[in-house]
Amino acid sequence: MSTRSIGFNSESARRKVLLTLKKYSYLIAMVPLILPPLLLAAGQATDLLNVFAWGVPVVVFGIIPVLDMLLGKDSLNPDEKTDVPVMNGEAFYRVITLGWVAGFAVLLVWGMATLASGIFSVAGGLGWVVSIGIVGGLGINVAHELIHKDDRLETWAGGFLLSLVCYAGFKVEHLRGHHVHVSTPEDASSSRYNQSLYQFLPQAYVRNFLNAWKLEAQRLQRKGHKALSWRNELIWWYSISALVGIGFTLAFGWFGAAFFLGQSFFAFTLLEIVNYLEHYGLHRRKLDNGRYERTTPEHSWNSNYFLTNVFLFQLQRHSDHHAFAKRRYQVLRHHDIAPQLPAGYSAMIVLAMVPPLWKRVMNPRVEAYYRGEEHQLAS
Repeated sequence: MSTRSIGFNSESARRKVLLTLKKYSYLIAMVPLILPPLLLAAGQATDLLNVFAWGVPVVVFGIIPVLDMLLGKDSLNPDEKTDVPVMNGEAFYRVITLGWVAGFAVLLVWGMATLASGIFSVAGGLGWVVSIGIVGGLGINVAHELIHKDDRLETWAGGFLLSLVCYAGFKVEHLRGHHVHVSTPEDASSSRYNQSLYQFLPQAYVRNFLNAWKLEAQRLQRKGHKALSWRNELIWWYSISALVGIGFTLAFGWFGAAFFLGQSFFAFTLLEIVNYLEHYGLHRRKLDNGRYERTTPEHSWNSNYFLTNVFLFQLQRHSDHHAFAKRRYQVLRHHDIAPQLPAGYSAMIVLAMVPPLWKRVMNPRVEAYYRGEEHQLAS
């Protein structure tokens, strides 16, 4: 056996071991579902209940960025011929995402029941709503993975999860709007160079909601159906949101309605903050024929920090996702040509909330990317 053959087999074995370890590391993505109960128990044990009610944002935006830096990056890609077909067929990866949907539905009801028990102060109650909302925002990422798939159970589960945070329009607008117009002025989910988060958010809320209804109406009209009919999937998904909201109101009064709407607001706001940082300042170049260039890995910011990647089902490998939208999370790849964020999403979300710091860190990176064609920065 040649030295080259030994080296190849050794590298292949090493990659398989690392991929196996990474496979079970995705169980970390289930942690948000058990984090509120753990924090509640810690708060009761220490008599700091109202402090621990704020524990989820502390963990997600405080502890995880530190662990990201300590654990480092992961640029391992599965082999397209030997690893990807096997990984795509493994039920383990689907069970996790589908299980997340059921787990969040249970957490939502339990979270409201806990709040209604009256154990929190006003400040603690607000922290509890924020904490559950952040878990819901992480859930939107799970829904994002599911709605991109062809399997009906997965797409329905994704739509249901979005309904639990009142953001069902994302199912339509993301697939038929964002993925078509990403990194162009036509996309409300792609932030412009020098645009602050607080300029971005209002337009994202409104335009994405309205565009979802517009896209669904166009789909139905092409098939000869009316926009306001039982065939409109948005009516079904938002009806689920309304029914859940009514259920919370009947069970817990106005408190239940406020909780359901409040956690939804924090959930979809977290989603839009992530949208803000994923494409900040990046533009698909306009060609001589007036069309935009094809979407490539260069049109999304990437981050390879290991912990946040498994925590978010590899959402940070966003470049590969946009170039190949139906690839499952476990086989998304790192691309050297993709622009890289200086930290993981958890840290970058905090940075985005302070526009002067965000621009100080990110604007030079965008400018370097477009050096020699600065006119792109104004597009």
